Amino acid sequence: MPGVQLGSGVQRLRPEPPEELPAQEEQNLLLAAAYVSDAQYNRNVPFQTSPQAIRLYCFYNHWTMRVVTYLFICVDLSLALFEKPALFPLPFVATALAEVLCLAAFSARLVHFAKVTPQMVFWKDTKNICIMVTIVVTLIDLIIYGSLETVYIHSIRWTRALRPVFLINFPESRQIRRAFRSIRNTLPDILYVFLLFLFSVLMFSLMALKLFGDRGLKTAEGAPYFTNILEIVFELYVLVTTANNPDVMMPAYNLSWWYSLYFITYIIINTYIFMSVFLAVVYNNYRKHLKNEIRTLVYLKRHKMIEAFDILKVKVGTEFVVKEATWKQLAKAVAPDISSSHLELLLRISDEGQQGFVDKMNFLRLADLLNIQVVTVNLRRHPLEAWVPRVYQSSLSLLVQRVVRHRVFVWAYDVIILINAIFIALDEKHPFISYAEWLFLALYIIEILLKLYTYEPRAYFGRKQFWNWFDTLIIIAALVATTANATVQSARKYNSRQILDIVLILRILRLLRVIISIERFRVIVTTLINIGPTMLTFGGLVFVVYYAFAVIGMEVFHGKVRFFDPNFTSPDALVCGNPALKGSAFARDRYCKNNFNDLASSFVVLMELTVVNQWHVLAGGFALVTHQAAKLYFILFHIVVVILIVNIFIAFILEAFFVAYSLGKSEIETAIEKKIQELGVGIQEEDVQDWKLTGNMGTRDSTFSGNDGDNTKASKGLYFRIASKSRPFQGTPSPEAPQEGQLLCEAPALLS
Repeated sequence: MPGVQLGSGVQRLRPEPPEELPAQEEQNLLLAAAYVSDAQYNRNVPFQTSPQAIRLYCFYNHWTMRVVTYLFICVDLSLALFEKPALFPLPFVATALAEVLCLAAFSARLVHFAKVTPQMVFWKDTKNICIMVTIVVTLIDLIIYGSLETVYIHSIRWTRALRPVFLINFPESRQIRRAFRSIRNTLPDILYVFLLFLFSVLMFSLMALKLFGDRGLKTAEGAPYFTNILEIVFELYVLVTTANNPDVMMPAYNLSWWYSLYFITYIIINTYIFMSVFLAVVYNNYRKHLKNEIRTLVYLKRHKMIEAFDILKVKVGTEFVVKEATWKQLAKAVAPDISSSHLELLLRISDEGQQGFVDKMNFLRLADLLNIQVVTVNLRRHPLEAWVPRVYQSSLSLLVQRVVRHRVFVWAYDVIILINAIFIALDEKHPFISYAEWLFLALYIIEILLKLYTYEPRAYFGRKQFWNWFDTLIIIAALVATTANATVQSARKYNSRQILDIVLILRILRLLRVIISIERFRVIVTTLINIGPTMLTFGGLVFVVYYAFAVIGMEVFHGKVRFFDPNFTSPDALVCGNPALKGSAFARDRYCKNNFNDLASSFVVLMELTVVNQWHVLAGGFALVTHQAAKLYFILFHIVVVILIVNIFIAFILEAFFVAYSLGKSEIETAIEKKIQELGVGIQEEDVQDWKLTGNMGTRDSTFSGNDGDNTKASKGLYFRIASKSRPFQGTPSPEAPQEGQLLCEAPALLS
């Protein structure tokens, strides 16, 4: 069979031109590709199998449709910035038209989804019902609100709090739905702990009422101390968060030292024990339901792949298989941008015996194989080696290259960074310190130039070399800012304070280069970067909760508190524009800007409530300007966000970090690495120069090429290997150059 020679005498088949498929085979291939794509992206959407429905389903899942859907969701959510109370006020007609346009887009997306799914499945899906109900009630609310506005009657746009329903319930947001499912599944177990916690708070509240209620004690503001059971419950609930500690204890403590034992006992039981139990229960349930979720996803993925196999299988001998040509057409249909070399490698893994077909066991791995991102290592000669070979290969040049690659070079610049940190902490106005800054900048620029002289520039600034880009941009920005600052100062005509601030920030950011040099720092930071995309899931969850609470807060509290310029000395400024706040801690602490007068301010207030420090002052202030029942809003927010979501987020971070921090190669990656070694075209990971990384496979026609010679300096082309996810670019490559044919893969995030 004709082919191209691979490393150790192994032939690589030339890609055959695609054959024209009969109509029925083309339909089968399209259906199988839809199943494999669902398995690849963990989609579980039942769809009709008619040719038209399959094409509509593929179009429904196209990235452009998802982008358009998210665009309309963002527009719909951002309307709160322009509606009363608005950060950027717009006429009601403008926002209403924009919202109707968004609702029309959501309706079209829903109709599109109904066209590809069976009717019984569509009408039984709670997500679809939620979207339809939200669209209908939003239109009704718009009509009623607009009608009342025309006769100058103010009403409430209560459906604005329902806008996150679109973000949650469209199929594209399945990750956020899974997070909500985690909360829903965890609620029953948390509920019992929470009820026991409330019982404990009530018991201690009754004790406080009997102990302190009849003693005539006063708070620091002169109010009666622990005489109202509802106030006692609220103050003790706040004490669980430690926000009012030790203020709430001081009247009783001043009366007698022994009363402090009551508060110490309360804090130990409710703050340390119950809050720890909350975290333990949440973490335990989160892990349990995460395992069930992964088990379900694995089962559904296997089921989809079996369905795809059953569509394409043919009988060869005694077993059913998928022919090589069909397998290639399927892979190209699922991943149209896959390169020929990548496809050929996956085929070698799937067709282990090179028999011209793929058996069932290997076929079921196709979705996982396609999920492994293939990145290339391109061994190129340095441009200077091609332009001035004698100079670049001279003894002095080779000595410079050896010095730059040596670990001592890295250590020397670590010391320079530490010395620079000391100088940054000293007085900036001293002339010696100012001149020293130019010296440090010069040393950093020399370091970058030496590395570019030693390492191939396109490899040094490859797509995956985040730290190299960061380091270079920081140095260049610092050089430009320092030069601009010196120029402005020499002109003596302009105030250069802002430029100086930028210079100081950039100097401090340079200290982050220490992370590059310390191995454990790199591992931790890389792990955090790896789990970053999965953290966005809970970011979306928090945003949904914030948005709903912000809209409710704006409807209830807007205009009750106003912010005045600090130089404004009118009586209204001292009480935040509301006489009800006179003498309150809210007005005394000048919290006037913490209000619900627009969406941005509302988010800031909710962030402050999440931190919990002084949250009781905020709650008390808004209770004074409305009603004491308003405290329930703040208590509910604390329960939902701080006790429930934050604990689930902590559990998620712990689990994701443990997995990412200790994750080794997956079974699929191991199979790829094994196959490369069997082909005789691979080497061990530790023998690879990381500084040769250049990015993703860019040429679709790139091929594997062999290099039987020992002189690797003159070789060039694509090189591959299985990558370590925890090793960024290091300026100290190993002494041996890589051999051709080694694969670089990055496993997808386990929890994404």
